[in-house]
Amino acid sequence: MSLRPLFALALLALLAGCSGLSTREAVQQGLGDSARWQAHKQQISTLDGWQINGKVGIRAPRDSGSGTLFWLQRQDYADIRLSGPLGRGAARLTGRPGNIELEVANQGRYQASSPEELLQEQLGLNLPVSHLLWWIRGLPAPDSKSRLTLDADSRLAQLSQDGWEVSYTRYTEQDGYWLPERLRLEGHDLQVTLVIKDWQPRHLGQ
Repeated sequence: MSLRPLFALALLALLAGCSGLSTREAVQQGLGDSARWQAHKQQISTLDGWQINGKVGIRAPRDSGSGTLFWLQRQDYADIRLSGPLGRGAARLTGRPGNIELEVANQGRYQASSPEELLQEQLGLNLPVSHLLWWIRGLPAPDSKSRLTLDADSRLAQLSQDGWEVSYTRYTEQDGYWLPERLRLEGHDLQVTLVIKDWQPRHLGQ
């Protein structure tokens, strides 16, 4: 398996800060309640730090496989480590907006001022780089239009945004926060499945 899809997933995670909540979302309630969703979204949006351990699966026209994920987020600083299947490779993405570095095992280091630039230059891929920081928390990204369907607990079940479909099939409660445990991204000939084994949320802004 080529590690390129895993690198792309890592690069999805960096964005230029955590801005305010979106006013451009269309909520299709499904089984949920809009007022409960707004309360849940407000609580989850306060999280600006976490540590995640999990697994990632990739399906693409030319590259498919699975690997492990470690993600440390501290406000606008990220440290994301990906290991390929059967130890065939690893990548580490670190930095904050304006100063981002990608280190690829046995290949070297690459730098750019934005994750979009690094993604395009090193991998030749055009993906919604700014969105996963929100999607991983079960929130729509605030800077573009989105369509939401809520589950029976008034959390995200389905999200459509910028040509991507995100499905949430399982949540877990940790320290009073309900956070996604399993989600799937589909779009642009790519399918990414994330299974989070360990969520450690932090609210660093207090």
